[in-house]
Amino acid sequence: MQPLNRNTAQISQSRPTKVIQFGEGNFLRGFVDWMIDLLNEKTDFNGNVEIIQPLDKGIYQLLNQQDGLYHVVLEGIQEGQTVQEKRLITCVNNSHSPYADYEQYLQLGENPDLEFVISNTTEAGIAFDPADASFETTPNSFPGKLTALLYRRFTHFNGAQDKALTIIPCELIDKNGENLRTTVLQFAEHWNLTADFTNWIQNDTIFCNTLVDRIVPGFPKDTIKEIQQELGFEDTLVVKAEPFHLWVIEAPESVAKALPTEQAGLQVKFVDDLTPYRTRKVRILNGAHTALVPVAYLQGLRTVRESVDDETAGTFIKEAIFEEIIPTLDLSAEELNQFAKDVIERFQNPFIHHELLSISLNSVSKYKVRVLPSVLEYHKRKGQLPQRLLRSLAALILFYKGEYNGEQIPLNDTPEVLDFFKAAWQKGSAKETVQAVLSNQDFWGTDLTQVEGLQALVTKELEAFQSQEQLKTA
Repeated sequence: MQPLNRNTAQISQSRPTKVIQFGEGNFLRGFVDWMIDLLNEKTDFNGNVEIIQPLDKGIYQLLNQQDGLYHVVLEGIQEGQTVQEKRLITCVNNSHSPYADYEQYLQLGENPDLEFVISNTTEAGIAFDPADASFETTPNSFPGKLTALLYRRFTHFNGAQDKALTIIPCELIDKNGENLRTTVLQFAEHWNLTADFTNWIQNDTIFCNTLVDRIVPGFPKDTIKEIQQELGFEDTLVVKAEPFHLWVIEAPESVAKALPTEQAGLQVKFVDDLTPYRTRKVRILNGAHTALVPVAYLQGLRTVRESVDDETAGTFIKEAIFEEIIPTLDLSAEELNQFAKDVIERFQNPFIHHELLSISLNSVSKYKVRVLPSVLEYHKRKGQLPQRLLRSLAALILFYKGEYNGEQIPLNDTPEVLDFFKAAWQKGSAKETVQAVLSNQDFWGTDLTQVEGLQALVTKELEAFQSQEQLKTA
């Protein structure tokens, strides 16, 4: 089998580098670079990517061994049809490590064709590190490296406005663009950089808040031999991803023109405010995951797919989404219903084995953020309580007992949370346990026993689960 490189794959086209990308991991390669590759194919974008390895250790050398080439394998369900697609990604020029050659890295900022910086350095990546004392040696933090690169570009082009860049971070934090700009400005002050540079960052450089959505399981180690055989290349950097993708970007019209994603048929939305889309994702996608886990697990199911395909659990979560979560949201019914249908298909993906227990990590805090806002908003708008979402809360309380049907449940949460539930389950009755849990303001940020009828409904649902357990163990 041939090794994968531009010679063996017969890839000879040359494009200017328009994007610097911080992060060589699976997500960016299976999401952003996949999109840029399609832009090159279907529009006049005509731009390539230089990848920066933000940490000292990574795979930049492996990428360079393959001349930046690798395949993205899409597998899943889309519009009721099974999708299996393989695409050779050709838009990555080179990969670099600032730790290996800092000056070479800084020189990337002198490229006149450069327009964008894209990043995904984990949620902890956008943070100020005062230990990065100077831009003259390699900063350890991602924002420090970015500031040094931007300062080199600023000085090289004498602060030209038309050489300012558009920064599009993909880190999974709220207001990621605004946070990154704030951190860059902290470094400018920390390093005593010029006021002109600070103004260039504040007034000319565009920092976009973004929301990203695609499941990227990454390297398919279980099936890689078969995939390589089909490809005809020994590609050691294959990325597996689901077909669904969504990128919401807060940006001026100029950015949408520079990234003609609509022409390429990509699900990219340029908006003035991404808040409704973030809320939609958290409430429908993440909220459905969190609401489903305890109900399905107590029923004896163990994966997302088998839960959604199960008549009882599947009906439960679909009704929860369409009848109790969607009515609390403010986007158009068409957008909400389509997103919900996409979510159900994503849950049914036969190529992704998603364990319920893996989602159950820190379920109490997840319920507070992902599900409770739908409960309270539903009550506010309807004057009623959402029975299915509160059935999930009852199931969650029973789940945290740590034992059901005579089997131990491997709980994964903080010691404080686990100790609280252990004490709560030593109360004399389900009613007392529910009261202790719902009144814990450290969990919910409010006393849920004060919501009329909520405690009684959760207690009723919990007792129903316990009755089912007694029948099964009788």
